[in-house]
Amino acid sequence: MAEPEPRVRKPRPAALLFEPSEVAADPEHFFGLEGIDDPRELLTRATELTLAFRAATDRAVEFQALAAAQLADPRRFDRLTPADIAERAGWTADYAKKMIEFGRGLLRDSTP
Repeated sequence: MAEPEPRVRKPRPAALLFEPSEVAADPEHFFGLEGIDDPRELLTRATELTLAFRAATDRAVEFQALAAAQLADPRRFDRLTPADIAERAGWTADYAKKMIEFGRGLLRDSTP
């Protein structure tokens, strides 16, 4: 008889909370990880933070793309060129064009 497969708990992102300024000033402090002695607990919490940061990065990129698409909208009287957007965001012009298109796709998908 085959053994049942172990249930794998999918890690969920941890909430990203702002650290108090006096704690954030200490370069050794990072979301309390330095105070965790148990390696199992440390791995769990560090993994939760990794997932949270990845999710936050993905979400922030989507907002960048939305903003780029809105700024490049030809209907705006003050629209910006891809080069202008690239300069503001610290991107290359080619990357700005890709982000504008990505943002336009997100805007299309969000319109009912």
